[in-house]
Amino acid sequence: MSYGMMAVNIERFVTEGKGNGLRALREIKVGEVIHSCKPFAFCIAKGFLITTCQNCLKRGESLLRCSQCKTARYCSAQCQKQAWSEHKRECKCLKRLQPRIPTDSVQLSARIIFKLLSQSESDKDELYSISDHQSHLEDMCDEKKEGLEHLCSTLQVYLSEANCDFSQLPPGLDPINLLARVTCNCFSISDGELQDVGVGLYPSMSLLNHDCRPNCVMMFEGKTLKLRAVRVIRACEELTISYTDVLAPCQERHSHLQEQYHFLCQCKRCSTEDRDCEMLAGEKSAWMALRDSIPHLQQLQSEKHWEALLKESQTLLHRYADVVPDKNIYVLRLLDLATDACISLDDYERALEYGSRALQPYKFYYCDPHPSRAVELLRVGKLQHFLGSVEEAQRSFTQAYDIMKVTHGVEHALTNEVCKKLGECQAELGRV
Repeated sequence: MSYGMMAVNIERFVTEGKGNGLRALREIKVGEVIHSCKPFAFCIAKGFLITTCQNCLKRGESLLRCSQCKTARYCSAQCQKQAWSEHKRECKCLKRLQPRIPTDSVQLSARIIFKLLSQSESDKDELYSISDHQSHLEDMCDEKKEGLEHLCSTLQVYLSEANCDFSQLPPGLDPINLLARVTCNCFSISDGELQDVGVGLYPSMSLLNHDCRPNCVMMFEGKTLKLRAVRVIRACEELTISYTDVLAPCQERHSHLQEQYHFLCQCKRCSTEDRDCEMLAGEKSAWMALRDSIPHLQQLQSEKHWEALLKESQTLLHRYADVVPDKNIYVLRLLDLATDACISLDDYERALEYGSRALQPYKFYYCDPHPSRAVELLRVGKLQHFLGSVEEAQRSFTQAYDIMKVTHGVEHALTNEVCKKLGECQAELGRV
């Protein structure tokens, strides 16, 4: 199914100034699934190992655990059985490493090596083989190369239990070159609410080039990647995705793309610095102070220090309220952090206040259907519904659904959740 869909909808081509790319073979409608595929290899992100099934990626608190390595977890005996052909190769490696757990890039690279060394499995059906992927080793700074060499040593220690013959790998795919390719070409596997629960290599999809206003979005159902159109795409038009957070000013996007992917973006949005004026609105010294505070606040968020996060976020939002507007990108990030902290502390009234303030800037910056705006509308809608503002909740859920039917698809679990919430609102309003 995957290869047939690919042959009908898209083709590989050489694009001027950007090398290989993918383009449409016919006109594609808004919301249409252009391509659907499973990963060549994937792994669960280190932070989600305990709560995520290693086969279907369902989340749960009491998952079955592999009795040998004590690391892999599954939602059912059936999932454990289905995953065994892939897990058996890494199981003894994980067991030997206990209680340490390899990084995501090491575990993913090991899984790729296991597959490449298996005579029964290859990437021959892909438009873009793993050997074709660029490593960008020559573009990396010395510090990044040193980090890669350290990962390579870790990978070799991890694989020592499996007795891998690296000489049997395809030409050019020694461990360090493979790690470099993984670093530049793998995709984060996110759930419907955009939480990154895993990482995977989808070789043909690595052909997709970047644009800061892309015409496609990638969503996942379990580990299955679905590429969807967010605008009408003409026949022979290039397909693009965003490699970085589009909700960032031009210089920030450029820095991330150069560091991670080794290219300078020259898309229309970057060449015109579109929306930078709004993103950096307000008094410069004030928003620079906000910008510099965000890494520390994100650390508090990752460590679940909700009270400290809320206190510091509120202090900053109050201090600069008169000189930096909500549409400023750093105020918007603070509002998201404050909303998250309030929800975690069960302070739903204040969470709704902060979440509602973010809605208009989200609408302004995401001019095409975007999953981030849909998820924010769903979050605000849930708060409105819980606090009894049923009509407002219905409006938020309706807007979320209109976006999700494009970005997620009508059959996605999160889209179904929004439909259910809309039904509840309609039933409650009908009783009034």
